[in-house]
Amino acid sequence: MQRPQQHYHDGLTRLRLARIWLATAAMAVLASCAAIANAQGITVHDDAQHKVVLAQPAHRIVSLAPHATELLFAAGAGAYVIGVSDYSDYPPAAKQILSVGSSSALDIERIVSLKPDLVVAWSSGNSASQIATLRAIGIPVFESEPRQLDAVASSLVRLSQLAGTEDSGMAAAAAFKARLAQLDATYRQRPTVRVFYQIWKKPLMTLNDSHMVTSVIRLCGGENVFGKLPQLAPTVSTEAVLQANPEVIFAADGGSSPSTSWRRFPQLAAVAGNNLFTLTPNWMSRPGPRILDGAAELCEKLDLARSRRQ
Repeated sequence: MQRPQQHYHDGLTRLRLARIWLATAAMAVLASCAAIANAQGITVHDDAQHKVVLAQPAHRIVSLAPHATELLFAAGAGAYVIGVSDYSDYPPAAKQILSVGSSSALDIERIVSLKPDLVVAWSSGNSASQIATLRAIGIPVFESEPRQLDAVASSLVRLSQLAGTEDSGMAAAAAFKARLAQLDATYRQRPTVRVFYQIWKKPLMTLNDSHMVTSVIRLCGGENVFGKLPQLAPTVSTEAVLQANPEVIFAADGGSSPSTSWRRFPQLAAVAGNNLFTLTPNWMSRPGPRILDGAAELCEKLDLARSRRQ
């Protein structure tokens, strides 16, 4: 006959064994779930609606456009960027990263030598054939081409998912949306101002309604006078600008003031109202987080133009 103390120790042993078994079973379930998640990998769709699938987060990323570099850093993936295109100068840390050529003339051999597990390309800025070559080699490619302001926030989230930096990406996207909402609430309902947005002088070029810049112009209560043209970046004539008679002319290249070439047309509303403005370089030309800095600047200029109306 066993003593009561022996019964106690036997019961305690069985309880401990049961706990160990339950813990082991729980770990097995978690391991199984992790294996399933790993087998599924990471899947997002890029701006060209291609499915991008990674087995694990990308930690060797090459950016093929300055705006893509800015998006990656803002999404918390800057430490994983090992190659960038020329003119990727923001944030300052990007200037220390190896260049893989210009956006329009990439060094494919150098890109391949870096053994990237993700390339972030620029649909309208990179050569379609070079993007296709990278895909044919087997390198995952995410094509970035945000056309609307809310697409910047979406880009931050998707890129952070691919890099495994979701917390940073979600926080950056939330901050972007909050600032966008604030600008929208401030300016959207203000009286409309007709705008000519000049991106190049010779030949004279602008942007249509499909470009994100027009989203900013609308956000600020402006109207792009050449928004309905079919090309994304159409060439226009001086005569067409005179006929459209914009109230404001913006020069976006950061070069000489538009007054240099437009002052000779005093009949132009923008000249009569002294509304010829130069914008800070790169804020508006790169569809990344800093475009809201450009938006704030553009909105202030349009408000100034409104105040000058007769």
